[in-house]
Amino acid sequence: MSESAIKRALDKVIDPELRLPITDLDMVEIVENNVTVKLTVAGCPAAQRIEADVRAAVAEFESTVTMSVMNQTERDALKAKLRNGKAPRQNPFDTDTLTRVYLVGSGKGGVGKSSVTANLAVALADKGFRVGLVDADIFGFSIPGQLGIKDKPTRVDEMILPPVAFDVKVISIGMFLDDNKPVAWRGPMLHRAIEQFLCDVYWGDLDFLLIDMPPGTGDVAISLGQLLPTAKTIVVTTPQLAAAEVAERSGAVGLQTGQSILGVIENMSWLVQPDGSRLEIFGSGGAEDVAARLTTLSGSPVPVLGQIPLSIPLREGSDAGNPIVLSDPADPAASAIGEIALKISQDKIGLAGKKLRVSL
Repeated sequence: MSESAIKRALDKVIDPELRLPITDLDMVEIVENNVTVKLTVAGCPAAQRIEADVRAAVAEFESTVTMSVMNQTERDALKAKLRNGKAPRQNPFDTDTLTRVYLVGSGKGGVGKSSVTANLAVALADKGFRVGLVDADIFGFSIPGQLGIKDKPTRVDEMILPPVAFDVKVISIGMFLDDNKPVAWRGPMLHRAIEQFLCDVYWGDLDFLLIDMPPGTGDVAISLGQLLPTAKTIVVTTPQLAAAEVAERSGAVGLQTGQSILGVIENMSWLVQPDGSRLEIFGSGGAEDVAARLTTLSGSPVPVLGQIPLSIPLREGSDAGNPIVLSDPADPAASAIGEIALKISQDKIGLAGKKLRVSL
């Protein structure tokens, strides 16, 4: 068999971290019937999967397969290719970005913001979009557990390759800690961590980047407002008046740092009873109240994107790292999240003054 036939077969092998064909990443050398695969780093967590996929791809050619590791020159060339001409440590989500970026905040904890954010990201990926998710809740990180991620990110020198779960690229401070250790950092270290999540992580071309914001309106919210000038805010609240009043502040801080507000999501809206009736455990009207107040503050209409009912499967899926939008799409909460994801996917990005990705 020819080397070109073997290469065509290997074109179908995708690096699970970089989400690109290994042939495009210059990870493959073919000499006659011998295939050498060069991993980015020693101890690459995707090594076994890549080797298995390569052996399956070339099985018909009876090729020998050897696993190796890139040298520094080869790694430097790979990083330059991935950056596509951009300098290291550059924010890919600045004013020229074509990625739709959303800051998902709540003002206070306990409203299910992280569960909503994780499921929205997975729902968007399930619709075929390229999605990234940043767990910016440094002190109360929970996204890795919500998505069942146990792997640590691979580091190619200064470049961080984010783990991928349910086709979503994810980064969280929890991936760098052992034994659930707490984080006790002041403002400058928080800003540095958030900056690294954006600039040092290889995100590739994303359609959507969701940011799971920490509760409140402190250092992280201000840093993200400065680093993500094109972002829009999504406010998560519950029907309860106390939660709604605090959630209003989450949208208001985004307005102060230049972000517009996409809309409000009401979580835990009601509990469906055996007879089909709705029990409004936390009252009603919270989302409408927040939307009305933010409409006044922003001077632009702020819609309610949807209401998500209380759901035991949603809670169980979050605890097990199995998002309900995939595990039980017929559940009322999953259906509501899916409808919200559809609305988000229809939000248009302004193209004026942006550099478009055009291939000739």
